[in-house]
Amino acid sequence: MSGIWVVIEDRAGRIGRISWEAVSAAQKLASQRNEKPNAIVVGAQTESLAAEVASKGVAKVVRVEHPLLSQYTSDGFTLALEQLFRAESPDFVVFPHTYQVRDYAPALAARLNQVLIGDVVAIEDGPLFTRQLMQGRLAGSYKAHGAGPCFISVQSGAFRGETADAGTAEVTTFSPTIEAGQIRTKPSEPFRGAAQTVDLGSAQLIVAVGRGIKEADNLPLVQELATALGAELAASRPICDNGWLPIERQVGSSGQTVAPKLYLAVGISGAIQHLVGIKGSQCVVAINKDADAPIFEVADYGIVGDLFEVVPALTEALKAARH
Repeated sequence: MSGIWVVIEDRAGRIGRISWEAVSAAQKLASQRNEKPNAIVVGAQTESLAAEVASKGVAKVVRVEHPLLSQYTSDGFTLALEQLFRAESPDFVVFPHTYQVRDYAPALAARLNQVLIGDVVAIEDGPLFTRQLMQGRLAGSYKAHGAGPCFISVQSGAFRGETADAGTAEVTTFSPTIEAGQIRTKPSEPFRGAAQTVDLGSAQLIVAVGRGIKEADNLPLVQELATALGAELAASRPICDNGWLPIERQVGSSGQTVAPKLYLAVGISGAIQHLVGIKGSQCVVAINKDADAPIFEVADYGIVGDLFEVVPALTEALKAARH
């Protein structure tokens, strides 16, 4: 069997947004061939995960199961998927571009002597895979040649997880051969951030603040707007570099990549490093007193004005709308 395959990643039994984005990317790739992708879930007990994935418009879901896959290890996942792909001979395999995938996918590609195209942001007919270079200043198009599976990972926010097709798929099980001695690493508890850590990548509404706020004492002005909107507060790099907000609130090439329904940029000029992190946003609204600020080139709506006048007015209007 060949075709398009997508690997689903779960954390503590929950499938994250980026995996659904990978499904959407795989469906787009498969549509070029008038077919549906096959999905893979990996673990020790994957029945509920497989059932959830089976409703997302895939042709088949394969449960790759083994007791030694109960916790993630690079050795275990590489061995299991290598055996599956040697048996199934896929043409393309799509991964979510996560820390976990970055850990094992290069080793998997090397074992199969195949290509890994990482951090893909677009898929065009061909198929051609687009990656951003030099922090988004350039884009490169890549096309796989030769036999064997081409591995690609898709960047967070580049594809819409909510656009994944619906449907019902059959579920099968694949049991890889793995010995305990082949697992050279000892899995530990997954990393957990501090209690206040926020996953901006999952936020639907974000209010982000930049250098236009001038000083830390003015941040409550923007926080009040975020609260009135029911949004998460984020920031550009200078705000976090100054220690005004914690680093987990940073958006951009050196921070988090986000894909909210609404991204409200307050006092952010729009450096390319920041724009890379918000390209998945459905609607961008910018407030900046500089009419020539680069942020307006990507904004769906722009307000040219002093944020110290505009933000309080917006906050009051939101509060009034609730009463």
